[in-house]
Amino acid sequence: MITMFINGFSQQKNFIDQPYLETSAKVDTLVQPDLIYIDILITEKDSRNRESVEELETKMALELQSLGVNIDKQLILSDLSSNFKKYFLQQKDVLKSKSYELEVYDAITAGKVLVGLEEVGISNVNLNRTEYSKIEDLKLELKSKAILKAKVQAESLVKPLNQSISGVLYISDKFNQSNNYYENSELEEIVVLGYSGRKNENPQPIAIEFKKIKVESQIEVKFKIE
Repeated sequence: MITMFINGFSQQKNFIDQPYLETSAKVDTLVQPDLIYIDILITEKDSRNRESVEELETKMALELQSLGVNIDKQLILSDLSSNFKKYFLQQKDVLKSKSYELEVYDAITAGKVLVGLEEVGISNVNLNRTEYSKIEDLKLELKSKAILKAKVQAESLVKPLNQSISGVLYISDKFNQSNNYYENSELEEIVVLGYSGRKNENPQPIAIEFKKIKVESQIEVKFKIE
């Protein structure tokens, strides 16, 4: 144990005794979301001409398929109990309800879904959140760029001293464990540009622009100085 302690202390002391330069670098970028999640609630109300949940489900499926949506892969049934409880307490005329989450890949399709479901009598449709499918690959790419940026910074700092850096003593990307991926999950961050179409005319898709997702990476590096 004494030997291990001495070796550990010696390694730490050797590291501290070496001349080094510590710097950090951050890089970021904006990406267009390519995963858009839409919440759909189907309710059967106690009214004279009410449609059953099953009838509305059929209408929804046909409409989504007409828009090119693969309902087997892109549509999932959400938690029934929590949604049923929520809407049952708020709307006493609701007899039965089902909620779904739909995944689409671009804003144009999202707009068509909103209009199409409204046309078949399904109005409880909400844009939930947006994501970027290749986020992990992008993070790695940004880390590499941050390392290169840190190296350039270090070289610029030691150049006036007629010195240079040689090798890396320490690298940390602990900054990337949180707050490096800003996800657009709020409805107010989705901008609806317009909706053209009048009664008795074919409605046009809602023009939607999604706020781009900001991704950033920060690296801390210690370079050895020669």
